[in-house]
Amino acid sequence: MKNRVRDLRTAKEWSQADLADRLEVSRQTVNAIETGRYDPSLPLAFKLARLFKQPIGAIFEDEAE
Repeated sequence: MKNRVRDLRTAKEWSQADLADRLEVSRQTVNAIETGRYDPSLPLAFKLARLFKQPIGAIFEDEAE
């Protein structure tokens, strides 16, 4: 799954640790999401969407598309 998490995070000038704190996850989890090694759970995807004020579909995209 492709995502725009890194772009959205850097636009806010947040570090991975800053985003992790806001999401209540580890920095390693944020890194794994950004690099595509980990697809977040649905609750975490909703947290990201709320935090960035974006629909989930604007953040995550199926690589087949």
